[in-house]
Amino acid sequence: MEIDGASAAAAEETEIFHKAKHPITLKFEDVSYKIKNRNKIEREILKGISGAVAPGELLAMLGPSGSGKTTLLTVLGGRIIHSRISGSVAYNGRSFSNAVKRNIGFVTQDDVLHPHLTVAETLVYTALLRLPSTLPRAAKVMRAEAVLARLGLTACRDGIVGSTLVRGVSGGERKRVSIAQEMLVDPSLLMLDEPTSGLDSTIAGRIVSTLWELTGGGKTVVMTIHQPSSRLFYMFHKILLLSDGNSIYFGKGSEAMAYFARMGHAPTLAMNPADFLLDLANGVSSDETTGERASTKQALVAAYKQHLHDQVREEISNLSKHSSEHDPGKMTSEWCTTWWDQFTVLLQRDLKERKHEAFSLQNIAQVLAVALLSGILWFQSEGHVGLLFFVAGFWVLYPVFEAIFTFPPERALLAKERSSGMYRLSSYFVARMAGDLPMELILPIVSITITYWMGGLKPLAANFCANLGVLLLGVLAAQGFGLALGALVMDLKAATTLGSVLMMSFLLAGGFYVQNIPPFIAWIKYISPLYYTFKLQIITQYSAEDTYQCTPTVRCPILELPSINMVGFGDRVGTAAALVIMLVAYRFVAHLGLMRVGVAR
Repeated sequence: MEIDGASAAAAEETEIFHKAKHPITLKFEDVSYKIKNRNKIEREILKGISGAVAPGELLAMLGPSGSGKTTLLTVLGGRIIHSRISGSVAYNGRSFSNAVKRNIGFVTQDDVLHPHLTVAETLVYTALLRLPSTLPRAAKVMRAEAVLARLGLTACRDGIVGSTLVRGVSGGERKRVSIAQEMLVDPSLLMLDEPTSGLDSTIAGRIVSTLWELTGGGKTVVMTIHQPSSRLFYMFHKILLLSDGNSIYFGKGSEAMAYFARMGHAPTLAMNPADFLLDLANGVSSDETTGERASTKQALVAAYKQHLHDQVREEISNLSKHSSEHDPGKMTSEWCTTWWDQFTVLLQRDLKERKHEAFSLQNIAQVLAVALLSGILWFQSEGHVGLLFFVAGFWVLYPVFEAIFTFPPERALLAKERSSGMYRLSSYFVARMAGDLPMELILPIVSITITYWMGGLKPLAANFCANLGVLLLGVLAAQGFGLALGALVMDLKAATTLGSVLMMSFLLAGGFYVQNIPPFIAWIKYISPLYYTFKLQIITQYSAEDTYQCTPTVRCPILELPSINMVGFGDRVGTAAALVIMLVAYRFVAHLGLMRVGVAR
């Protein structure tokens, strides 16, 4: 996906280290966050954390696992909005908004990416979605290529990203792809959660150096990092050291060791400053004895409140006087691209990603096997009602369970992309539905073509086409039902269990197995795609004047057959309309379910 001969103006737009267009000063005061566990016991994760970082500064949050680094970063990035959060977070003196969101880059600790896209495709699609429409396509692609080269991803640009189940690029390369996605949109405030996790020292150094260079253009960078090398430590302009949700140091990285020395904590031998700070955050000091870790932590928290807390508040106050010149109101809250642009890019991306799954050898083999087996069992027989119910049942069950697996696996990716303001939910949803159409309809077309002629159904083109049309309409209605289940439940195990129970109910109330259905359960058939699909399939093959062999010597009216008598031949238009309504209504419910994921707009 390379572009040659782009203009000089477009080439200039690929520069990722130019001056920030909307510098952001981040301030946070007395941020606290509480959660409740399964036993309804409240636990405080963050305990009054304060600090500030100005344009041109790199803030590193240090602390052992469980100290609250990721939670604090998520709160500062506007990814957690909850009533149990207290304190204030301000961006140039303003609260979080859509305008601010579109100038923030956020890299999560887990790499949430499309596994079957190549590295280059991943970055190009991100550029096409997140860079403004004023940039030509060539400039967007060149920006992606520039970031790709800057982060050392050129060698693997044509390799698929992969995942835990799909073999692709290495974990370190996947992490750099996640960082590149945020860097290419040129954010004024860049937040990263453990960007060096799983990387060797050379690559980690390269990434932190790149982040340090970004601050030279007036950008603000905030990151969590677990155990940086001494070389990386001295690149940090500011350090926030956390211990059990408490702040025990906030200030310049170059002054951290001197501060703790004044507090009576100095290393007894030469060591990495970051290692020493992490020891202190864990309550380990040079003169520690058994059982004193808790008291060491309490002493460090008390020292912070006595010696640094007022200084931090004074710094926040001073920054408040100067940050007003960077007014976030000047930032646009409009979408970077039009609805149509988002739809077309998402459709292209979805088709590339989904074709590997929809047309897998396993899916093709199982559909062909069922089609051939049913054709053989009903080969040129007269028992067409059983064949029609089996075909309707299979092509209602199959798309339901395929559709249930559509949204839950994508929940993390959708939340990530929606939280960053990459696209509208409606453009994603419509593109997903449009991309699924050819993939969901090709297999049933092949299947019914085999089964119809082998099973000896009416050998007329008109009847075949009518039967095929009915089946495809039923498939789309059933798919909508599965999409709604998956979007509402968002848990694969629970959604599959619920889907199994409902589909068994649909089968029993479908009119073939049981005719005398109690009134209290008979209503289920009216929300079942199977009932309407089976009824329309009967209509494509029979009429009220037809007969069937009820005894070896007697033919009876077809309406006397219990399964046909229950569904009847009346109201064809209403039956077809019911499937169309289901097709639309279930998808609308699925859209409502997705509005809970990410940031709905």
